[in-house]
Amino acid sequence: MSIPKRSRVAGVCAAAAALVLAACGGGDDDGGGGGGGGGTGTGAAEDISGESVSFIGSWSGDEQDSFLAMVAPWEEETGASVEYTGTRDLSQQLTTGIASGNLPDVAGLPGPGPMQDWYDQGALQPLDFVDIDSYEQATPSGFADLGRAEDDTLVGVFTKAAVKGLIFYNTGVWTAEPPATWDDLASEAGSMASGETMTWCIGLESGATSGWPGTDWIEDIVLRQAGPDVYDQWVSGELQWSSDEIRSAFETFGGALENSYGGSDYIVNTAFGSSANPMFEDPPGCLLHHQASFITDFFVNEAGATADQFDFFPFPDIDPEFSGGVVGGGDLIGMFNDTPAARSLVQYLLTPEAQQIWVERGGFISANSGVALDAYPDETSRRSAEILQNAETFRFDGSDNMPAPMTDAFNRAMVAFAQNPGDLDSILSQLDETQADAYGE
Repeated sequence: MSIPKRSRVAGVCAAAAALVLAACGGGDDDGGGGGGGGGTGTGAAEDISGESVSFIGSWSGDEQDSFLAMVAPWEEETGASVEYTGTRDLSQQLTTGIASGNLPDVAGLPGPGPMQDWYDQGALQPLDFVDIDSYEQATPSGFADLGRAEDDTLVGVFTKAAVKGLIFYNTGVWTAEPPATWDDLASEAGSMASGETMTWCIGLESGATSGWPGTDWIEDIVLRQAGPDVYDQWVSGELQWSSDEIRSAFETFGGALENSYGGSDYIVNTAFGSSANPMFEDPPGCLLHHQASFITDFFVNEAGATADQFDFFPFPDIDPEFSGGVVGGGDLIGMFNDTPAARSLVQYLLTPEAQQIWVERGGFISANSGVALDAYPDETSRRSAEILQNAETFRFDGSDNMPAPMTDAFNRAMVAFAQNPGDLDSILSQLDETQADAYGE
């Protein structure tokens, strides 16, 4: 018999409360700890009642509500509080804060690239209170390494993960079997699209980071069209953007743009979270939407869809030689001010009990494998978590792994390409120039 959701959440909160106390109390002499997060290594328990932790993140709306629900047990048990600020301009806010010295205690980080830069500047603090062995065992392969600086210091940790390269559809409209190849997808979509119904719904608007949904497209295409070795060379700055492999990925994406709802004006001006709304209209504006696993929250809250109205299939193979690749991402958090309360909060957020609170609210894939698959409230998120846990060829979001100037230029390039696909030569040339500067070549 399944446990009612409210009962499961209550049980999670009770377990989380116990872990809150452990997080405040320090670990064993070897710094070990449970819950996949590790002990604080601080020795005796510290009273942090009345303290506050300032936290800046990218979550807003329902995601912000879920984050606040996740930290509520920690606040209740410690007597401390989280002062949360949500922003869509996370990178700029933190860059400005570093320059002025006005920084939050804890923050979401745009990616491993900016994380390294900010650690080099002395802004980000080491997370030496985290049991790295337990953390590494509890997270998908390679995630722990992405939070390490070049000197091997752990600087960022993941709480939330995402599986990218998922193709979502309206179950009342798309009736074909999941396509095995990109050519199969084009063929099926061509036979089903009619009148005003286009193949894709694409939206790139996201404030100061507009364009990032397009970067996800390019990353998925590169991995499946050119393979993981080329992907790694490109992300690390060893392969130019004007190379045949990256140019070909842009051209493949260009084909999707040509068959996207609303044309270029819609694509560049529509917020990513609401861009798939036409997929649920009658008649539908599009058949398919490419996005990461978290987008289901937006289907429900922006488009008014119910869980039975959408499903997904993985991004199909392009070159069979590179079958089975998965691109994923996640939300890194880092600590700018080393305080007992900040340490306690970070420690708590790493536990599966804390993360399960958000998991059960929906729109969240836990970065901790200790969260059981049956805790996910719907089949879509459960399958996404399973894909992440079982991935054979996994690559982290490429733009998040690039230096910050490269990431920014990549975002802008996707908007420019969507507006004027014929400018591809100059767009790639400009990206080559940024690459030479950003990687110090």
